[in-house]
Amino acid sequence: MNTQDVLDLIEEGEGFHVEFKRKVPSPQKIAKSLIAFANTRGGCILFGVDDDGSIIGVESEKEEVELIKTAGNVFCDPPVPVHIDIVGYNGKDVIVATVEESREKPHFFRNDGDETAPPKAYIRVHDKSVLASREVVRILHDEDPDAPPLRISIGENERFLFRFLDTHERITLREFAHLVNISERRASRILVRLVRAGVIRIHTEEKEDFYTLAQDLKPPQANELFSR
Repeated sequence: MNTQDVLDLIEEGEGFHVEFKRKVPSPQKIAKSLIAFANTRGGCILFGVDDDGSIIGVESEKEEVELIKTAGNVFCDPPVPVHIDIVGYNGKDVIVATVEESREKPHFFRNDGDETAPPKAYIRVHDKSVLASREVVRILHDEDPDAPPLRISIGENERFLFRFLDTHERITLREFAHLVNISERRASRILVRLVRAGVIRIHTEEKEDFYTLAQDLKPPQANELFSR
């Protein structure tokens, strides 16, 4: 990572793969961003860069690098490896923390000192790190980029879902459970299996996840799937 790389990232602006931080905050706050990148498609955090892209630099690079390492090793479970570069620009230093997409998903935030708190996972949505739903966590847990597509059996509940999505385009977990008159727990299992099989997509842009048919799949094609 060199000066031009940093300037290019700043020019690109904050987004799915890039985050700016004026200074290095607490390790706990850093950990949530590291987890979100590791659980999604990877990315980098530029410390010493303001929200508007202005380079203001960091104060004590050695101390702040240690905070970043602590965030990845202590407050992420499992730990998130972080590659750190220190890049100079006009007498100011920018710390670039790069995280690769993890093969050990999901990573959770380790709430130090409170073992009773439920584990929380974060994912990247647009330019934000957001709390992952139970369904997203399950999908991350089963995600394997090298695995072949999952083939599943299609029953009456799934056919009701496909017909609904063909007309209404989107559905939430609660709406699906109500549509086919089953518990939300059972509805969740069905939706997660269908997401893993590539039949439907999960969207986390809003307060409540919603699901749509995969863009390249229509209900008649979905009905042709069967158990592997």
